[in-house]
Amino acid sequence: MRRGAIARFLMLLVIITVAGCSPPGGSGSGDSARAQPRKRIAVIPKGTTHEFWKSVHAGAVKAARELDVDVIWKGPVKEDDRDEQIKVMETFLAQGVDGIVLAPLDDRALAPVVRAAKARKIPVAIIDSAIDSQDFVSFIATDNERAGALAAERLGTLLGGRGDVVVLRLAEGSASTTAREKGFLETLAAKHPGVRVVSSNRYGGVTTESAYAASENLLSAYASVQGVFCPNESTTFGMLRALDAAGRSGKVRFVGFDASQKLVEALGQGKIDGLVVQNPFRMGELGVRAIVDGIAGRSVEPRVDTGATMVTRDNMNEPPIKILLAPDLAAYLN
Repeated sequence: MRRGAIARFLMLLVIITVAGCSPPGGSGSGDSARAQPRKRIAVIPKGTTHEFWKSVHAGAVKAARELDVDVIWKGPVKEDDRDEQIKVMETFLAQGVDGIVLAPLDDRALAPVVRAAKARKIPVAIIDSAIDSQDFVSFIATDNERAGALAAERLGTLLGGRGDVVVLRLAEGSASTTAREKGFLETLAAKHPGVRVVSSNRYGGVTTESAYAASENLLSAYASVQGVFCPNESTTFGMLRALDAAGRSGKVRFVGFDASQKLVEALGQGKIDGLVVQNPFRMGELGVRAIVDGIAGRSVEPRVDTGATMVTRDNMNEPPIKILLAPDLAAYLN
């Protein structure tokens, strides 16, 4: 072999050797970053059937896409199944997820598993409803007492400061709706003392059917009632059905909570006089963002008010209100 050919052969051998020692696709530090698993954030709603929770889900997915994390969505079907929600929490703790966003069904029953998460160094963000614990990184929800006050101001004004009203509560142990009921009753007494609450101790339960039955009983017991307040989607829809069945829709002043297609339609038809609308999409989004910030060691706001808006027939077609009433869920949920 000639000397020049030998030199070229040795040079080629060096190039092959160096190339073989270099990690493919770039520097070793870059590969290490790519090899890190994506963070897994569990999002646990109170239930999975109402439109409210679908909006929470969509907001969580939006944040997950933008932050490049995985969201695992799982919760009980019915919003009174505390045992199932606790089991879901325990399952995620056993799996070792990186963080949890929780809407607690019961302010006390869920406190022990939230403490257990903190003990395992799994951060928890609480959304929608308060919990009897301080073992979380952030509480992201509506100011529910203020939201209940909005309903009282609307109903009292519609009645001209006089008349009899009934309140159909949701369920014992639900901190969010209890706060709304409290805000409603206290504000009504303070600002509209001429309005008399003739019943405020009935519970509709978490399904439309149970709320419908309770509403029928209330309307039968108080046949001359002039106003009604309901604190969530299921009680509002159950009462709407009962008023329709009794032929009293549009005759009884009615203020409810949350937005679904049927409730918004009833608002437009004059069957409902006001809906206090929250921002569940924002709750889901900010819950996931709070957990990711907490994992990264960034500061997290301990309390975030996601807002509440009184929606009426007069303002329901304004662009900002329409977004609240019908967020684009299809962009995030299959």
